[in-house]
Amino acid sequence: MASKLWEKNVQVDKGVEDYTVGRDREMDLYLAPYDILGSLAHITMLESIGLLEKSELEVLAKELKSIYAEAVAGRFVIEPGIEDVHSQVELMLTRKLGDMGKKIHSGRSRNDQVLVDLKLFMRSEIEMVCHAVKKLFSTLIAQSDRYHNCLIPGYTHLQVAMPSSIGLWLGAYAESLADDLTVLLAAYKVVNRNPLGSAAGYGSSFPLDRDMTTRLLGFDSMNYNVVYAQMGRGKTEKTVANALAGIAATVSRLAYDACLYNSQNFGFIRLPDEFTTGSSIMPHKKNPDVFELTRAKCNRLQSLPGQITLILNNLPSGYFRDMQLIKEAFLPAFDELCSILNMVERMISQIIVVDGVANDERYKYMFSVEEVNRLTREGMPFRDAYKKVGLDIEAGRFEPVKEVHHTHAGSIGNLCNDRITDLFNDTVDEFGFERYHSAIDNLLA
Repeated sequence: MASKLWEKNVQVDKGVEDYTVGRDREMDLYLAPYDILGSLAHITMLESIGLLEKSELEVLAKELKSIYAEAVAGRFVIEPGIEDVHSQVELMLTRKLGDMGKKIHSGRSRNDQVLVDLKLFMRSEIEMVCHAVKKLFSTLIAQSDRYHNCLIPGYTHLQVAMPSSIGLWLGAYAESLADDLTVLLAAYKVVNRNPLGSAAGYGSSFPLDRDMTTRLLGFDSMNYNVVYAQMGRGKTEKTVANALAGIAATVSRLAYDACLYNSQNFGFIRLPDEFTTGSSIMPHKKNPDVFELTRAKCNRLQSLPGQITLILNNLPSGYFRDMQLIKEAFLPAFDELCSILNMVERMISQIIVVDGVANDERYKYMFSVEEVNRLTREGMPFRDAYKKVGLDIEAGRFEPVKEVHHTHAGSIGNLCNDRITDLFNDTVDEFGFERYHSAIDNLLA
């Protein structure tokens, strides 16, 4: 069995090792490429302050880039008995390069290694989520424009209220995603700060050039205070989890609407047969399982900030092993959210909108406000017009004019989708992902 980076003369109990390591090896596979990037930046900095020879840097960098290629290709493994990704990388270097491989740990701790790994991982995954949100957003806007005149009832208290449209409905979710992206941008700004050089949370007596590693890894700035850099563990994940939960909340609500509107009692939309499932005993059933599972998965994602909060609760400053458990719920969340977003985009692009819903007798009263407003425009005081229409409804005399004349910004006749799109695209541009890509490309060159 390989020794631990921290092990001296006493071997840890096997049961204790299994309990404390848990699923960390499995979770660390998410972090492998980023751990190597952090090491590349760190050794480049070590050479600049005289802790590595130039020739050593060249050899170490070449080998780290080779390991990085293995990790990106999905071939990196953490061997049995090896505690984590950091230990595995250092082991691979020492096997190949001998004592030179042991020098990469100078001036850092596994604490700031995992911090930088997580920051680099989150940064990349946020970009992936951003692209998936953008794809769904574009489909919602396109379908909103396509069906802007297709009237359906709007509801308050689940009672038929006023005219809406498929275009207004889908455009609402597009704008909701625009707000969600603003929150994700704020989380990204928290993520994109460099903790490397904080070591175990109290810095180092080596003259580490933290500005250099910040630049090499494409961070916007560093986490300046080394104690706070360590306190950011868990807090950063919770900040990002809140942003992911906001997106999940929007999509969950859309999924619920889709289930409702697809049901026979509403019948505003239909799903293509190949996007539904059947019943084992009811031959007529076409179940919206995709939207139902979407709703459940999104609701599960909304629990993520709470899980992280409960793990972090009552911890003082400094590092504690409690934080390790955050990985298990947090790291897979990005893949799950992107899977949801991609599937919902596919569903929304294929929905079949039922024409003529507004002509159904059940929805006649949704035009009552239109009649009140018509009478008001003709000079009747609003409260009198409201009373007249109400009495006509009670007496069974109300016959609606099934037209709407909504022209103000954001209404059925003026969806403002172009302005919503501008708002969304401005937020996307503010992320500036190309800046960190350029830095990483240079680091790997």
